[in-house]
Amino acid sequence: MYPARFPAAIRRNPESSVPESPSPRRILLVDCDAFFVQVACLEDPEGAGKAKYLIVGGTPTGRGVVTSASYSARAFGVRAAMPTAHALRLCPEATIVGVPRGVISERSRDVRRALEDLSPIVQAASVDEFYLDLSGTERLFTGETLEASAWRIRQSVLERTQISVSLGGGTRRVIAKLATRCAKPAGVHIVQPGAEDVFLRQLDLADIPGIGPALVEVLRKKGLVRVEDTWPVQIEWLQRWLGDRRGAWLYRRIRGVDSSEVDPHERRKSISAERTFAEDIGDDRELGRRLLKLTGSVASTLREKCFRARTVTVKLRDSDFKTRQHSQTVPEAIESDAAIHEIAKALLFDLRADRRMPVRLLGVGLTGLVGSEDAPQLGLFANSGAGETDRERAVSRTVDELRNRFGRGAVMPGLLVEAKKTPGGPKK
Repeated sequence: MYPARFPAAIRRNPESSVPESPSPRRILLVDCDAFFVQVACLEDPEGAGKAKYLIVGGTPTGRGVVTSASYSARAFGVRAAMPTAHALRLCPEATIVGVPRGVISERSRDVRRALEDLSPIVQAASVDEFYLDLSGTERLFTGETLEASAWRIRQSVLERTQISVSLGGGTRRVIAKLATRCAKPAGVHIVQPGAEDVFLRQLDLADIPGIGPALVEVLRKKGLVRVEDTWPVQIEWLQRWLGDRRGAWLYRRIRGVDSSEVDPHERRKSISAERTFAEDIGDDRELGRRLLKLTGSVASTLREKCFRARTVTVKLRDSDFKTRQHSQTVPEAIESDAAIHEIAKALLFDLRADRRMPVRLLGVGLTGLVGSEDAPQLGLFANSGAGETDRERAVSRTVDELRNRFGRGAVMPGLLVEAKKTPGGPKK
């Protein structure tokens, strides 16, 4: 076991662990290389682990979308979010495996625990990305450069978790993120203090986080493709073209202006789950069953993270690949299976009423998250305005406890039990 250099008491109080110093900040972004691919290979070393070209997500028949792909498959142009059928046309020899959902979170937690022993402040940016703030640790590791620290962290994470990571570093979060792209796969790239401008001016505008395809196209029409092209443009011209706020943002963004802190307590912004079906579903009752399962999944995760949600979103992708979604925001944040499902069911009904087509993908998302301790408490059996009572919350939490003790199949909604028992009923 690697020695815990930074005790838990310090990690919970990052302000006390990073002494004030005039030195530049030392920020690292740890990015797990092709994380879903790595996890799939670790879980099935004789199958996925031996595949020459591996695609995670979708089915061998071409249903679904790509979640991740091995670097060998990416060489053929396979990318995340691409329809699996298209990916198979690009790389016909690829092996397709499902997303190893059950162990992704577990492996991610393993990586985070390893990092918390190596850095005083760790913030999870996603399931496979973690920001570290090593500011002040140069006093602990005399003479160790940020690059040397990054290589040491990479080796330790690999030894403890079997997960390969890449690290980018710099004086700001945005610089560390961009540097990580230069480090992948399985490498380290550090932008030294004072070298940020030179580093940024080598990039395309499309490389900069937050500059999406629509803005890239607007700028391309002005003859601006690279950061170098845009650097001499005065802020007044950018504001005239894009509006005051957006123009000022772009001016700062291409210069890497970023004062955001690495915050280990930053709250999650959303919780969601979606499924692409093996066959398109046109039956409303069957869609209702699938919706019930999805709402139960996201509601359980919501409570596990000690959150409540104010907005519920239902997403559909029809058989012709048209994607649609409806959302509803409620006055008081909710957490129970019953309340979330009731809203989601109404949203699904509206979507189906607007356009009746067989469905290939169904998703449920929760946003507007607040901590359970921040949400107003209801009196016993009081109504939150969304049909949720304290009793429903208590029931949902009791079900969570039973499932944690006896497995997820210990308690199931009657509609799902009925479907499971029906001969020839829907497959799980």
